[in-house]
Amino acid sequence: MEVGDVREVTTGDCSDLYYLDTGMYDTDEYGAVYVLDDDRPAVVETGIGTNYELILDALETVGIEREELAVIAVTHIHLDHAGGAGFLARECPNAEVYVSDAGASLLADPAKLVAGTKNAVGDQWEFYADPEPIPEDRLVGIEGGDVIDLGTHELRVHEAPGHAFHQVVFEDPANDAVFTGDAAGIWVPEREAIRETSPPSDFDLEECLADLETLAAIDPDVLLYTHFGPRAIGDDVDDVLEEYGTVLEAWVEAVEAKRAELETDEAVIDHFAAETGMVDVWGERKARAETAMNVRGVLGYLDDRS
Repeated sequence: MEVGDVREVTTGDCSDLYYLDTGMYDTDEYGAVYVLDDDRPAVVETGIGTNYELILDALETVGIEREELAVIAVTHIHLDHAGGAGFLARECPNAEVYVSDAGASLLADPAKLVAGTKNAVGDQWEFYADPEPIPEDRLVGIEGGDVIDLGTHELRVHEAPGHAFHQVVFEDPANDAVFTGDAAGIWVPEREAIRETSPPSDFDLEECLADLETLAAIDPDVLLYTHFGPRAIGDDVDDVLEEYGTVLEAWVEAVEAKRAELETDEAVIDHFAAETGMVDVWGERKARAETAMNVRGVLGYLDDRS
């Protein structure tokens, strides 16, 4: 799948659902945005903002007028998920932005969010657009147990704070699917492999493992990853989620062991960035930057735990 491609999700029994490759970080198959075509059409996730026009093009491809878009739902406020929300709200005047209560104020005034993102992503910031502030009367705060009614479909909200305190996942019962945000890791379709995501500053291993239990209790047939794309899991939900838990635990253990071996945290970061196995998938720059960011998140978690 290439940048700008829009495909219908035919995984499992999904219907009325499409996904777009936004070309996040100039990388194919890294950042997805989903479109649900229903009585109240919805966009789930919005990318980093830089290529928000591709989302508008996707709406046109699906047959949804900008004035018809009713819901912009983001799993959390990290700018690779919510960075385009303000731009979409500006262009789609009747859409409301649904976001965790815990993070809503930072989309209304994103200055602190921008500063935190720059600190987390380093020189990857050049791929971002400064987010458009969202008027408070366009924001709808959500929490676990809430339901966003779209018509045939609904988005049931489940809190999933391990990756970030402001993260939720959206269950779509009609499609027997869950929009996972970052709660189930990064799915690499080219390799059919799952990768860790542990960015600063909120990553918490125990909470992440608890989030996997939340997903297992929902028992979906399909996982809809922001990074990247739909994945049918059928009756293997427990095994799939247990696999990601194992990946996360092994990742934290590896960083902790290397920290005990090397003299500085920068040396730990450099070690894992140099050893990343994703260069042939994401390109050298993105693969090394992604790994370095995830190491910093684990180091922060280890500091908080000690």
